[in-house]
Formats: sequence, structure tokens, C-alpha cells
Amino acid sequence: MRDGYRSEEPAQLARTSPTKPGLYPVQPHKGALRLRLEEGLGLVLCGLACALLAALVTYNPADPSFNTATGQPPTNLLGTAGALAADSLLQGLGLGAVIPIFLLAAWGWRFLSHRVLGLESWPLLALRLGAIVCLLPVCSALFSAIRLLFTALPAVGWPTQAGIGGGVGKSIAQASIAAGMAAIGPAGGMVIWLLGALLAVMLAALGTGLRRQEWSALGRAFMLVAGLPLRLARRFVRSYANTRPHGEEGAPVGAQNAFYDGTLAGSALFDDEDEDPYATPYAGQHRAGGARETAGPAAANATAALAGQGAAQATGQTMGQNIGQIRPGALAGGVGGIGGATGTALVLHNPDSPTAGPALPAMQPDPARIGPYGDDAAPAARLPENTLRGTTPAGGALGPSTGQPVSGGAFAAAAGGEKPAKPGLLGRLFSAGAPQPAPAAAPARGGPQAHKAGWELPPITLLKPAPAHSRLGPSPEALNATARLLEQVLADYGVQGRIVGMSAGPVVTLYELEPAPGIRSARIIGLADDVARSLSVLSVRIATVPGRNVMGIEVPNQTRETVYLSELLGEAAWREDPGQLPLALGKDIAGEAIFSDLARMPHLLVAGTTGSGKSVGVNAMILSLLYRFSPDECRLIMIDPKVLELSIYDGIPHLLTPVVTEPPKAVNALKWVVREMDRRYRTMAHLQVRNIAGYNARAAEARADGEVVVRRVQTGFDPETGNPVFEEQSVTLDPMPYIVVIIDEMADLMMTAGKEIDACVQRLAQKARAAGIHVIMATQRPSVDVITGTIKANFPTRISFQVISKFDSRTILGEQGAEQLLGQGDMLFMQGGGRITRVHGPFVADNEVEQVVGFLKEQGEPIYDDDVLAEPAEEAASGSGGRNSGNDSAEADMYSEAVAIVTQEGKASTSFIQRHLSIGYNRAAKLIEQMEKEGVISRADHVGRRKVLVGPNRED
Repeated sequence: MRDGYRSEEPAQLARTSPTKPGLYPVQPHKGALRLRLEEGLGLVLCGLACALLAALVTYNPADPSFNTATGQPPTNLLGTAGALAADSLLQGLGLGAVIPIFLLAAWGWRFLSHRVLGLESWPLLALRLGAIVCLLPVCSALFSAIRLLFTALPAVGWPTQAGIGGGVGKSIAQASIAAGMAAIGPAGGMVIWLLGALLAVMLAALGTGLRRQEWSALGRAFMLVAGLPLRLARRFVRSYANTRPHGEEGAPVGAQNAFYDGTLAGSALFDDEDEDPYATPYAGQHRAGGARETAGPAAANATAALAGQGAAQATGQTMGQNIGQIRPGALAGGVGGIGGATGTALVLHNPDSPTAGPALPAMQPDPARIGPYGDDAAPAARLPENTLRGTTPAGGALGPSTGQPVSGGAFAAAAGGEKPAKPGLLGRLFSAGAPQPAPAAAPARGGPQAHKAGWELPPITLLKPAPAHSRLGPSPEALNATARLLEQVLADYGVQGRIVGMSAGPVVTLYELEPAPGIRSARIIGLADDVARSLSVLSVRIATVPGRNVMGIEVPNQTRETVYLSELLGEAAWREDPGQLPLALGKDIAGEAIFSDLARMPHLLVAGTTGSGKSVGVNAMILSLLYRFSPDECRLIMIDPKVLELSIYDGIPHLLTPVVTEPPKAVNALKWVVREMDRRYRTMAHLQVRNIAGYNARAAEARADGEVVVRRVQTGFDPETGNPVFEEQSVTLDPMPYIVVIIDEMADLMMTAGKEIDACVQRLAQKARAAGIHVIMATQRPSVDVITGTIKANFPTRISFQVISKFDSRTILGEQGAEQLLGQGDMLFMQGGGRITRVHGPFVADNEVEQVVGFLKEQGEPIYDDDVLAEPAEEAASGSGGRNSGNDSAEADMYSEAVAIVTQEGKASTSFIQRHLSIGYNRAAKLIEQMEKEGVISRADHVGRRKVLVGPNRED
């Protein structure tokens, strides 16, 4: 028998080898070191798979990651690394994140079973790696396409905004389905999906390296697990029904033993009348009281063989104390040849003896009980020495293919339901949206850098956080119903067409209408009010979609979502934005965050009526700058004629001057900005740079190298020769910060000093971009006398909140539509090229602004520049000379005329003098000041009124 077995051993090895003749060399004699290395690598891969599974199962959207800035400690089981890995995978691949787990486990299994993966052939290994790289986006796209193709499916609470297929899968699915529909028709999307599924199966087979038998085993295991709950329930009900009529005392002893023994061992609940051909018999099971009488004859033969050779003392309580190794095929049917299932040979090894014991005779396999791998593909399972040593626990049984002991307590718990089963990966992922409470910690700082030159940027925790599940958009059924209703409403007005696309956003839903040939766009746009009335909504905006043969119909959602600034500042796009002056504007109609660079605009014109969210939008823009830049990098000049809007920022270190509330001082501030612009241009010209970024870089290099930059200045002429005389002066290379001028209400300034304001704004809009000076100008009255043609020509980037009429919309945007906005932050954003995007601005409460301002004030006092509000020297000199000397007859005549008007009418104010004499605000204010000094009028009281002290109409 021993010689016969040895003669058959090479055939057995050749049969179980996974290689094919001529493809890889068969290596039946691998070195021990290589075997251990393969096993170690397999364990590492399996450990990585388990770690990745644990990270995904314990994923929490509130944990710190590349998309979430928080100071709370991570709740992920693997800490920060697990939170980063899980968030990246779920954001990018969605449900496809489980594919790497499967791949790692498959490769680990192959190494543990000593099955090659093509490592001997580098081209094949590269092919497998390429298949894995292609498999991940394909699977993610398949998952994401399910929501696009089957819109009637119920919404799934996925923890990430990218959806069930992740960002990568969503992009690929949308492009592929659109291409398929364009090429084939409505069924093109399903055809593309089926082709993608076939491609995924082929890539998975190539990437994992599993054989056909192993795939078949995985399929059978999946079907067995899928049908396990039904089998458990059916067997439990049947067993309970059979035992109930007898009662506890009248039940037969044999029936009770069979029921309880089956419950403990798991056989009474796992077996069914229709025996599974792949089910594994658990032979040789033992109870604590003694040996089972149901042990098969093969077990008795095994015991006798063990006793005859002296390898072990097999009794009714011991199944062999020194089982060392089971050869290939021994575990193909479960426990192996001991239970009479199937197997080639079982070799018993005594650790005290240098020679192995004799082998048991090989038994013919039973076709009904062949294991999941068959007789050829049985893995070379190895059992530790103490696996079956000692008394087997009550109800203990070996698993069908793992060769590891399975305790009866596990089956008892599964049968009795004492311990509820833990939710699977999908259940944990779908319920992972709720943030786990975590202890308070140091707040995380926003922005790409937490400290810049000793300056600490405000933390994002000062802002109100967005709810974990803030998306309350309409369901697919509601979208389809509204689309059909919209088609019917348009048909009632004589517009034929069909809805070809829908996109639900936080505030409105965009329906893409493909009109019938011959229907003009203006006709559809003119039906906006009628469509809104028919749909029973507040307003509907209809506009053309650039580059497509569709009309966009924007219908408000029944439940409006709130966009939070903290949500925008926590986006990865914000942290990675390379813009020079990025602004967080809000979200578009698809729910995507919208950011824009003020340096590329280069100036911004904002309009909107009272209550439209204009002031809140300006506050969000200001906070965007404060969350990104230190005072050394960006300085602000705020002009607020309404006094109350921007006064909350007074005292922050970023200000160049206190918040300007008086129109004369606003004119002086704008004139100073113009002079600063000219000074910067002269300095940049000396350094031969073209913009502020180039100057700061050049200046930094010069300061680092200790270079002194000089310039030649003409100081006069030589009296003897008449040649010009020059002298060299050193140029200071201080860094130039960006300057942002924020004007909250342009209409008030234009009423008081329209010509001077218009001239300053025009110069800044035309030239200030390269000098790093930018203007944000807001007004609630976008009329032609406020937003002049000069201003419109130099402000190509504009934002319009809700306005009163379509004429105001045309003034600010050049087309109507802003009058149909919903207010409360709903805006139309027109970029430089004329492209208009609907954006929903973030909400910023007053207490949030106060907290940010308080945080900034704690870091230092502002350094004001007195020259900003000072009157230009030439104007002050001319004004004072006219008042004091009296040599200028024109000034004297004007003053006399002003005094005559005041004494005759009995009124005295700057605007009164300005209207009657048709002069500017500055000259009228100087006349009022001179009359006050000479005692013609009194000082202004608490309401700004002055009394006339001379003349017949004086006030006593």
C-alpha cells in the first residue's frame, strides 16, 4: 500500500497543479523558504483586505478626511488612516470600494494555497495589474448607472454626495449612457450597461487569477448563503411543529435527542429534505458524555488503523491526538476520509517519531458529496498539530473546506437567535451617514495652511455645520410626474416637445425640454409666468441651454435646502483651489459647489432688491477672503453708506481704514486707491514685472539675496550746461498685499458724488487688475443712472439676485430672468464670457460673522493708513487758499451767493447748496464749513439740521 501510494503521488501532484503544460513550468519541489514567503505574503494580503473592510464598515462621514475638516478624533476603527482611506474610496468609487477587498483576498488565497499568479511571467503580471486598474472604474460606473437607468428604484441613503458609484463612476456612467443613447436610442443606456457588466466579469477573471472551479465554488457559496435564512426559518418551524404536540413530558426521548443534538451541532437547521449535493457531512461529531453512536464505519476503520500502528490511542472520546497533515484531496468533502466522505489519503504524523505513520487507504469519492473544489482542485490544506487534539467539544465539527474547528456554540447561537447577527458591509455603509458623537477637540483650521507668518486663520468650526443629510430633493417618481405634467402644460399652450433630461438641485430642478421643430425659443420663454401658474409654483425660469438643442426649465422644489458656508469651505475643491482670490459663491442647480477667482474676474458687480440675499452673499464673499488670507496678504477697504451692513467688520486687522460711512470720505478713499494703483505701477515698471504676483516673487528674491534696487530720478538741470541732473534713489521692496474695495451701496454714492465716483471706479476697473486691486460693488437699485455704461463695460463679471422687473434684469445681465428668482440667496452668475449660471448662495447668520470677527480681533489691532481718508494735498491747498486769502474772486462770489441763498431761504445743508449752485459735493461741503466758522449757520444737531443765524429768516 505504501509503495502503491508513492507511485501515484506524482500523478496526484500533476493533477492538482494550477499550471498548464507549456505555459508555466511545473514546480512540485518548491523550496521551504519560498513556501514560507508565499504564505507570509498571502497573510499580509488577507490582513490588508480585512483592514480595508474594517475601515469601510466603520466609515463615518464626520471623521476627518480630505473632504471634511474637523477637530474631532476619528471614530473609524483604523483611526485617521482608515478614515482617509475609506472616505477616498467611497468618494471616488462608491460601492466599488469593496472590489479592492475582494481582489486582495483572492490574491492572498492564491499565495496561501501556493498557486502562482503569473509571477514567473512579467507580461502576464502586468496584464493582471492593468485589468485591476480598469476593473475599479468599470464597477463603479455600473453601480452609478443603476440610478440613472432605473429611476423608479427607491432612493438610497448613501453616506457620500457622489452617490453609490462615487465621483469616478458617476462621470463615466453619465458620459457612457449619453453616448449610448445618442448612438442607439433610448435602449442604448441598457446596452452600454450590459456590455460594461460583461467587461467587468472578464476583467475580474483576469485580475483575480482564480480558476473556473474556484469561481464555481464562490457562486455556490453565495447561493448557499443567500438561501440560508429561508432554510433556517423553514427547518425551525418544521422542528418546532414536530415537537410541540408531544409536550415536554410526552415527547419521545429519541426525538428530543435528535432535535437538541441537531440544534447544537447545526445539522437540524442546516439540512433540508432536498439534500444539497455540495453539502458537507459533519462526521465524527462528539458529545461531552461520550462517543456518538452515529459515527460511520469509516471512522471505526480509522480508529482501528490508528490503534494498530501505535500512532495514537483512538477511543470514543478522541479522534486521534497527533494528526499532522492532510494531503491534497483529504478535505475535499469536509472532514476528509475520517467521516467517509471523500479523500485520497490521511497521513498521521507523530511529532516524537522521525518517520511518518502509514497512510490510510484511499477511498472512492462519492459524487453526491464531492466538495466545492472537486477532486482535482482540492487545496493542500494544512492543519496545526493541536487542531484535533484532545476531546472534541460538544457539537464540534470541522468546517467543510477550511479545516478549522467550528464550535457548537456558534451553531447554537445561530439557531436560537440569542446573539443578533451584525449587519453586513452594505447595511453598515447605508447607515453610516449619521455622524457618531465624538468628544470635543481642538478645532481644525480652514484653508490650505493653518498659519501664515504667525497669523492663525479662523477655524471652520466657527460657522454653523451643515446637517449630515441635507439633501431633501424630490423623488424619482415626483420628477417623472412633474415632467409629464410640464409636457401637458406646454402642449396646452401650443408648444410641442418632450422632456429629455432632469437634474434635481438643492433649490430648483432643471428639466430639459426638446421642442418640436419650428418652435421659437422666445415663444417658450414668454410662457414662464403661465407655466408657473399651471404648476402652482412661485416662479419658473426658462432659458436656452448653450450648445444644445434643448430649453432649460427651472422649477422650484417643494422643500428648499439650505446651503451652508461651512459646507463649501469644507469641500476639497476649495482647499485645492489654486486661485489668487477665491470666493465661495454657493451651489449650482445640480448641487455642485461653485467657486470663482476674484483676480480673474477682475471686478464684480452685484445687484439685488431688498430681501434677495445680496448682503448675505457679500458677507459670504468677505468671509471667503478672511478664511484664506492673512492681513499681510490681503487688505480690505469697506465703503458702507447705509452704515449698518458692513459696520460689523470694523476693527478687524485686514482693514486699511475704518469702515467708511460718509460719502465725502468714500470719495477720498477711492482717490487714494487710484493713487496707490499708479504708485504700484511705477514700482513694478522699475522692476520690469507685469503684475503683482511677479512683483512679489521678484521682491522676495531680491530680499533673500540682499539685492538693492535703485532708480534714476531727474532732480533738475545744470545751470551751466543745461543738461538734466539725475540722482539714484533706492526702491523699497516691501511685499504688496492684494487690496479689495467693497462698496455695499453704489446708488447712495452716485446720488451725492456721481461724477467723482464714476471717474474713480472707471479708472480702477480699467487698470487696477495687474496692480492687485479689485472692486466688489453692490447696489439694490440696478438702474441706468447707477450702473452706467462705463461701469458695465468694465465689470464683465456680474451677479444678479432677485430684482423687481425684467428691465432691471436686462440692466445688470443684458437679459431677463433675474426677476423670476426665488430670493434668499438665489442668484444668476454671469462670467466674463457672457455665460450665465444659476447659483444658490450660502446662508451666513449674523452670529457666525460675529464669531469670525471676534476671532480675528483677538489676534491684533488693525494698522490704519491715515492717507486713505485724507483729502488730496492739492485739493486741500486750493480749498484753504480760497477760503483764507479771499484773492480768488470766483470763490468769493460763490461764497457770497451761497450766503445769500441760505439767508433768503432759511435752510442750510450741503445738498441744498449743491442743488442751487450746481456744484459738487466737496465744494458745497466746504462752503457750509466756511459759513459755520463765520457764524452764518450753527453746528449740525443730532439729526443733521442747521439753524440760520443771520438774515430775516433766521431761526431764534
